[in-house]
Amino acid sequence: MFRLLNIEFHKLKHNKASKVLSIIYFALLTSIALIAAIKFDIGIVKFHLADQGIFNFPYIWHFNTFMAAIFKFFLLLVIVSMMANEYSNKTLKQNLIDGLSKKEFILSKFYTVVVFAAVSTIFVFVTSLTLGLIYSDYNEFSIIFSDLNYLLAFFIKLVGFFSMGLFFGILVKRSAFAVGAIFIWLILETMLKGYLFWSFKSADNTTEQVNSIMQFLPLEAMSNLIKEPFTRLNAVRSVAQTIGEPITKDFSVQSTDILIVSVWTAIFIYLSYALLKKRDL
Repeated sequence: MFRLLNIEFHKLKHNKASKVLSIIYFALLTSIALIAAIKFDIGIVKFHLADQGIFNFPYIWHFNTFMAAIFKFFLLLVIVSMMANEYSNKTLKQNLIDGLSKKEFILSKFYTVVVFAAVSTIFVFVTSLTLGLIYSDYNEFSIIFSDLNYLLAFFIKLVGFFSMGLFFGILVKRSAFAVGAIFIWLILETMLKGYLFWSFKSADNTTEQVNSIMQFLPLEAMSNLIKEPFTRLNAVRSVAQTIGEPITKDFSVQSTDILIVSVWTAIFIYLSYALLKKRDL
């Protein structure tokens, strides 16, 4: 494992684009902390976003993992460009000539994906813990370390998404086309969701029926891992209660979603290996 990782990080070390994208990604993750600085002080209107409870434990784990997941596209570019460079620089063929098997090659990429996801998760954990200790109204040990399953969901989500990027990187061999293919997949899933809503429009439980089908698709399953956190805020719930539309949404991380994304991760890695094994390099 460490030998394979060493090979991959040696390649990345000499790739300027990957280094720049990685720096941008972690800089953006750090920028979540800047939300705490958002203040409005106009006459009698005084608003400080950090005072709205977004950095309270344990809500902060939900909020920060959701926000951090938005920036995953920057690391996706690193993953797909890493694969594209193997073809353009002919390092893939050279690695195989030097004795690396195709299975080991795919494993080296997968290990790199896992490391990227793990480092991102640790980074979000440290950032969230720091912000929470500064701004949270609740600092009891049991409260601070509750809802950490959002970090697990964040890790699983990144591994699944990057594995998908790895597969498309091998499939089309060009980073721009690989990213484009993922966006096309997203559009197809969105179109299918719209079609299902139209098909079940006369049903009493339309949303439930559509979600029961869509939950098995990869991007939808990844999205379901960490649901939007905004309607979970007490201020939003109070407004909804006032207008007679109470929010009953379940915001918890579901084991079913973790299982579905894990299965898709295994499928993408297997397909990557099967595709590489078939190709005459």
